[in-house]
Amino acid sequence: MLTHSETYSSGTQNTGHGNHKEDSPFLKGADAASKRNDFYDRNLALFEEELDIRPKVSSLLSRLVNYTNITQGAKEHEEEESTEASRSKTPKSPNMGTLMGVYLPCLQNIFGVILFLRLTWIVGMAGIMQSLLIVLMCCSCTMLTAISMSAIATNGVVPAGGAYFMISRSLGPEFGGAVGLCFYLGTTFASAMYILGAIEIFLKYLVPQAAIFHSTDPLGSDSAMLNNMRVYGSICLTLMAVVVFVGVKYVNKLASLFLTCVIISIVSIYAGAFKSMTHPPEFPICMLGNRTLVRDRFDVCAKTVIEGNITMPSQLWDRFCLPGNMSSAQCDDYFMQNNVTEIQGIPGLGSGIIRENMWGNYLQKGEILEKAGLQSVDAHGAMDNFGMYVSADIATSFTLLVGIFFPSATGIMAGSNRSGDLRDAQKSIPVGTILAITTTSLVYLSSVVLFGSCIEGVVLRDKFGDAVRKNLVVGTLSWPSPWVIVIGSFFSTVGAGLQSLTGAPRLLQAIAKDNIIPFLRVFGHGKSNGEPTWALLLTGLIAELGILIASLDMVAPILSMFFLMCYLFVNLACAVQTLLRTPNWRPRFKYYHWALSFLGMSMCLALMFISSWYYAIVAMGIAGMIYKYIEYQGAEKEWGDGIRGLSLSAARYALLRLEVGPPHTKNWRPQLLVLLKLDEDLHVKYPRLLTFASQLKAGKGLTIVGSVIQGNFLDSYGEMQAAEQAIKNMMEIERVKGFCQVVVASKVREGIVHLIQSCGLGGMKHNTVVMGWPYGWRQSEDPRAWKTFINTVRCTTAAHLALMVPKNVSFYPSNHERFTDGNIDVWWIVHDGGMLMLLPFLLKQHKVWRKCKMRIFTVAQMDDNSIQMKKDLATFLYQLRIEAEVEVVEMHDSDISAYTYERTLMMEQRSQMLRQMRLSSAERQREAQLVKDRHSLVRMGSLYSDEEEEVVEAPPEKVQMTWTREKCEAERRNRNNAPENFRELMSLKPDQSNVRRMHTAVKLNEVIVNRSHDARLVLLNMPGPPRNTDGDENYMEFLEVLTEGLERVLLVRGGGREVITIYS
Repeated sequence: MLTHSETYSSGTQNTGHGNHKEDSPFLKGADAASKRNDFYDRNLALFEEELDIRPKVSSLLSRLVNYTNITQGAKEHEEEESTEASRSKTPKSPNMGTLMGVYLPCLQNIFGVILFLRLTWIVGMAGIMQSLLIVLMCCSCTMLTAISMSAIATNGVVPAGGAYFMISRSLGPEFGGAVGLCFYLGTTFASAMYILGAIEIFLKYLVPQAAIFHSTDPLGSDSAMLNNMRVYGSICLTLMAVVVFVGVKYVNKLASLFLTCVIISIVSIYAGAFKSMTHPPEFPICMLGNRTLVRDRFDVCAKTVIEGNITMPSQLWDRFCLPGNMSSAQCDDYFMQNNVTEIQGIPGLGSGIIRENMWGNYLQKGEILEKAGLQSVDAHGAMDNFGMYVSADIATSFTLLVGIFFPSATGIMAGSNRSGDLRDAQKSIPVGTILAITTTSLVYLSSVVLFGSCIEGVVLRDKFGDAVRKNLVVGTLSWPSPWVIVIGSFFSTVGAGLQSLTGAPRLLQAIAKDNIIPFLRVFGHGKSNGEPTWALLLTGLIAELGILIASLDMVAPILSMFFLMCYLFVNLACAVQTLLRTPNWRPRFKYYHWALSFLGMSMCLALMFISSWYYAIVAMGIAGMIYKYIEYQGAEKEWGDGIRGLSLSAARYALLRLEVGPPHTKNWRPQLLVLLKLDEDLHVKYPRLLTFASQLKAGKGLTIVGSVIQGNFLDSYGEMQAAEQAIKNMMEIERVKGFCQVVVASKVREGIVHLIQSCGLGGMKHNTVVMGWPYGWRQSEDPRAWKTFINTVRCTTAAHLALMVPKNVSFYPSNHERFTDGNIDVWWIVHDGGMLMLLPFLLKQHKVWRKCKMRIFTVAQMDDNSIQMKKDLATFLYQLRIEAEVEVVEMHDSDISAYTYERTLMMEQRSQMLRQMRLSSAERQREAQLVKDRHSLVRMGSLYSDEEEEVVEAPPEKVQMTWTREKCEAERRNRNNAPENFRELMSLKPDQSNVRRMHTAVKLNEVIVNRSHDARLVLLNMPGPPRNTDGDENYMEFLEVLTEGLERVLLVRGGGREVITIYS
């Protein structure tokens, strides 16, 4: 037995992964030989007939092992590959540990351009306390998100797509697509931000002389700088895109080099800070009064210099004064009245400067940087000299700084994106990510304190280092040289930009391959090796938009929005799954809680609106539009997502609430059960029934479409599924929002009864049945059609359900037609709950019937006061808030006409004849012909005439009919052979109750045709079937007579309860 099992395992080892789509619970794909082994396994004989669909545990496990060994990006999780391809591909064993696989990639992604270029400026503007608050808020947000992400990432295998995959499989394709695109846009703008950072370092600190545009006006230097950034940024982006296109492997190989640059730079900052305790670096700042001067515009920080024994004006003097004699020179007032002093730019860790930098000092655009402690005489200075002072280039506030800093906390998804390369992803992702966030948070918090403790306030607020001879401010603190930071930060920003430019197209490709956003389908294709060429092109174009903005401070809040949106939904996904207690929610990471996820979600939302409320609205608008687009396109994906589970919980809660009692009359609306008939090919026979249902619902309420297939359930299951699919397709075409239920029953009648009894759930059950008229029931020898119809009428009455029967339904308008005029006529003969009033009102909500007017007719007998009835009816309609024309039709007593009598007689004869169906086929045909001829004689003789003379019934042998001689001779020959009961048939006297009923039907029909022959739709009360089942066929005839000559008729039968009220 052991040998046999081993043989099987080895046979299935190389079969690949087979079909591992999420809708199949097991991974199939064993070859024929192993199937045979399954069937003949002696120990599993009880299960041998099902082993093709329920595989052995050993074979399942061997395939699962192969499945989880797929390397990252080797193939898309949900795409099935051919057996040959999977055989030829030898899965590489993932071997990355926590350090190399998660911790270091996260560090590299989190540390970035903001730390080197903007953190000192943020500390200077916001002060140490508020800067600590900013860092704490951003890092807490990412830490809470990391906890949620760890729970999701350890709840099963996370293949290519990282964050997008997690969110889409947790919250569904709509949220997944929306958040995936937000994450993609965030990553794309991040590449733009890194490129802008690299260009800023290049033009400001590395090669300032490389600038193309120069400003003659000191005030216009900003625009020249922005244009330089645009030109060099575009060139840099193009080069990076070419590198990514040529080979990603080079980017991945350089990743460790870039990470080394970051770590060396950070270490040099700490080394410089601690060295400043004893030996602070020499970076003097020149102050005029309390204002900071741009240091590279002059050589000596003094008004005069002594050359030989002569006091000469310095370069600084020349900048502020017109040429001429020193005593009589025309100088700037502020320059003349204030002294020039020099202070230390880096006082050092032990200097106590921390007290001055503790609180914020926000500036408006163009405001000059001033030191609070220095003496200054306030005097009006000339605008020509404004370029000599260091000033704020943008207006700052706490909220703006939050938006600029947040990108330096992003990058926490790097570990989860590499889950396929990890030796133990379930363990490495949480540990590595949380450690990386803890490390970076500590670095940021300590950096804020060190910068505030070591560097002078005006230098901190000096964004571009103008006061320290155009040096990078953080570089002034570093040891052994500022160049360590400048070069290190340049390479790290270039590396981060390349990483973003590599990751974003792959994310877009993963979204495109899922095929949930149709217009992105083209971006799923790429080079033969899978490189996303088209996605890279789009990424480059979007990144170029960010570069054209040209300001790091403007781009940072944009990508903050998109990342915050992504993190918000990661938290939401974790919270939803936890609260719903989905059976499949079993994360290995146990240190999560829904409250933490909600706190993280709230923080993300708060940070979005804190940093930039208008960007937040735009980002949410983009996500909302993508969500609605995917929903509108109908993403045919079932990923077992949490939103589906949330819908289930909400539905369960609502159903339990509905179960409390029947709805109030004010809340009553027709919840339809539409009974459809299918033909032999399982096509819907009367699709206009669905059209009518959709027009009546106008998208609201419950609609269940039911059908019955005759047969045995075990044999007809496939047929039932095909019928369900056909009905669903037709429902989609006719825009009917509802559910479909097909039952298999041995008799159609029983199936319909099952549907009426069992459709719906709890309080969401149907209260109205819609079914078609059994056309051709007279011509059919098989009475089952009309018997099923009458049985359904009886069942709906017994179940206290309303009933609607659209007659001539093929003449009903389609959803594309529009009635520009015409009437909907209601014939209110008996009151059965107000259905007749409510239905036209609901129909008029639909665009097809909107322009039609409503007319209500009621019937007055001889002893009724018709004038008073009309007044009362008008008042009643006014109180119902229904606009309709009111008419009372008087029906005079009249004798029963000959036509009525003959019609009744003919009806009864036909019934009698069909009871005698045991006759031979030839005799049956002859009798039917006889009755048909008699019918034609009667019809010709009486056309809706009350005054016509009554035709006296003659003995059968003297019946006067328009027969030919041949017919007479044939009849005479067959006279002796005719059975006795046929003679009885011809000598029938009609039943008086039937004559009365026929009289009512004829009279009502005459009145209705007279008044409503041109109506768009006629609604009238449907009389109930007789209590005695013997008269069923007569009942069908009465209904036919009642509705004769009308194009569109809706027969309505109330459910025995009031459905409309005059009260609010």
